Amino acid sequence: MGRAEGVRSPPNGTLALGDGRLISVLLHGELQQFGAKRREVAAAGRTTQQIVGSLGIPAAEAAAFIVNREQVEGDVVLREGDTLELLPVMTGGEGGALDGIHVVDLTGALAGPYCTLMLADQGADVVKIEIPGTGDESRQWAPPHIKGISAYYLAINRNKRSVTCDLKHPDGKRVLERLIERADVVVENYSPGVLGRLGFPDDRLRAMNRRAVICHVSGFGQDGPGRAWAAYDLVVQGMGGVMSLTGPPGGDPVMVGVPQADMVAGMFAAFAIVAALEARHRTGAGQVIDATMIGGQVALLSRQAARYFADGTVPRPEGNVHTSIVPYQTFRAADGFVNICCANNALFERLCRAIDLEDLLDDGRFADNASRVKHRDVLVPRIAARVHGMTKGEVFRKLREATVPVGPIHDLAEVFNDPVVRHLGLIAEVDHPVAGRVRTPGIPVRMSETPGSVRRAPPLLGEHTDEVLRELGYAPNEIEKLRADGAV
Repeated sequence: MGRAEGVRSPPNGTLALGDGRLISVLLHGELQQFGAKRREVAAAGRTTQQIVGSLGIPAAEAAAFIVNREQVEGDVVLREGDTLELLPVMTGGEGGALDGIHVVDLTGALAGPYCTLMLADQGADVVKIEIPGTGDESRQWAPPHIKGISAYYLAINRNKRSVTCDLKHPDGKRVLERLIERADVVVENYSPGVLGRLGFPDDRLRAMNRRAVICHVSGFGQDGPGRAWAAYDLVVQGMGGVMSLTGPPGGDPVMVGVPQADMVAGMFAAFAIVAALEARHRTGAGQVIDATMIGGQVALLSRQAARYFADGTVPRPEGNVHTSIVPYQTFRAADGFVNICCANNALFERLCRAIDLEDLLDDGRFADNASRVKHRDVLVPRIAARVHGMTKGEVFRKLREATVPVGPIHDLAEVFNDPVVRHLGLIAEVDHPVAGRVRTPGIPVRMSETPGSVRRAPPLLGEHTDEVLRELGYAPNEIEKLRADGAV
């Protein structure tokens, strides 16, 4: 971790006792149960860990220390006027919305694991079935890695238990049978037809457990013309139309900078699973879900699809502007870029008054959004020239005071130091037995009565094999035999 400006380590490793001068302490999220969100504390000269203890906050409750907007270690000494922010660790938290739901996870790479990550974060017991010796292919996706563990794998496999099982071995198949018999959900993202060839077609799965929700995640569906096509994120982003809309006008197609085709497929799959579980309350039976990456991409087309269906126009890349709303785009300030969005007349009026362009309000060419779209080439340069004469800070201050939507373009270092991101608990930390303290994006929603939680580190390969087999009724000698025979 870096050292924040205005803080220092204690000399010779000694701990200062505090000299009565004030610092500001800001508690985020769940830590507010220990007192007011912001307070002034006479703690200058003390370390961050000492201050946390003096506030009555158990060490296990605090995930990270932020001093003057920079994350630091617990031995940093604070000076008068410093601001110490404390982020809550997202651990424990039994009783999530899906507590008691048993998920058999037959997924690898990203789309399927992202689906089961979402279920696990909300309390489901997810048992991840992996090939003995190799496991999920994302375990090998490195660099980057943390002490030999793939960072990619760590990012999407928390809250799960890993069981190694050879599904080509007769005894391995029997292990899976027992898991399915008690499951509420079975999720798989093998190539279409593979699970059936292993002896577990849909009709058999449903015969084994009529209450189980069976979810297949694939690129192009379990049947139809794309059934046999291999699918990775880049391929599906292209086929789903998103790449044709991304990038500068007239430029080459550009993929989105995160593997969103995989992630969106996982999100829709998780949504469908929860919907199917709710339906089960009425019918008593599960159902089969066919979730596809291409389906998620088409769903994302949204307004661009609406435009195509409305008048037959095939949209092209627009860069950082909006075809139907003006101004709604990126502008260059004196020291960087800002995004400004005005989707109605009231916002446009507030924008003009905030940045001293009131004369635009008297121009009939800009009287409503349709007119502003028509006269974009006249209006945008006026706004751009005004914004370019201001710093980003000035733009943010003026427009936020006027409640006009405005924001910076953050890199990831700035994202994870943003006070809103920190306040919402969007950084999760968990202790891994090899990688140590691992940070990942947190749970993106907060629920008042059944909050999600980070309870387990991403599992080592086969870490929970014996534990789960015991739960399934296997005796110790039977487990030894399964391992000796190569079934697990």
